[in-house]
Amino acid sequence: MNKTSGLDQLEVLSVKHWTEKTFSFSCNRPQSFRFRSGEFVMIGLMINNKPLLRAYSIASPNWYEQFEFYSIKVDDGPLTSRLQNLQKGDTVLLRNKSVGTLVHDALLPGKRLILFSTGTGIAPFVSIIRDPETYEKFDEVLLFQTCRFNNELDYGKSIVKFVEEDDILSEFVTNKLQFIPTTTREKSDFTGRVTDWLKTERFLQVTGRDLDPGEDRVMICGSMAMLNDFKNICLEKGLKEGSNSAPADFVIEKAFVE
Repeated sequence: MNKTSGLDQLEVLSVKHWTEKTFSFSCNRPQSFRFRSGEFVMIGLMINNKPLLRAYSIASPNWYEQFEFYSIKVDDGPLTSRLQNLQKGDTVLLRNKSVGTLVHDALLPGKRLILFSTGTGIAPFVSIIRDPETYEKFDEVLLFQTCRFNNELDYGKSIVKFVEEDDILSEFVTNKLQFIPTTTREKSDFTGRVTDWLKTERFLQVTGRDLDPGEDRVMICGSMAMLNDFKNICLEKGLKEGSNSAPADFVIEKAFVE
């Protein structure tokens, strides 16, 4: 494993463009690297002979031999404008340390795990739904992703399909996982913002019951406005915010909000 300024150099193994605005890529994983499903790392590129790093959730689970990442394309973004042009064989830099609050350790035991995401905020959750520990800890797992258009949901749908069809993971899942994709600008099976669902009976109608502090544990990942909206709703419904040092009922991740 090559080193640059104390950073690991990873080889890009694959790149897939899902929409005009989103793409995913995989890299080799250093054999010594350990992380908890749901954590993020600092990755980047050499720009003008200096490393430029940003926080990215590891979309692959902790048992997987490769790193997977899912990213938005920002044409004027210092890093994403370049990452979106990655090709197989290119080099990505990695700071060899993972952190984050979207992990099982930050939640108290419960019966139903609810994962609320918007856009590429689904990345840490496709790690979590591919971790067998998730299904050992919870009886139900609900994965929400809200996007503007239907094609922006394709990445999440592909991962859920993989989980349901994989010989090993399917034994753990056994109908515990439910994916609820919603759109805000295009018609689909589920439309509207989930925050609006939670303020009405729509959430109850779709999931079978309202948020319950006694049984539900929640993880939230998206924009700052989205995080604040969901956090306020969780607090109003009696859930307490947790952390690695003080596990509780729900957790949010702020590392990806620029």
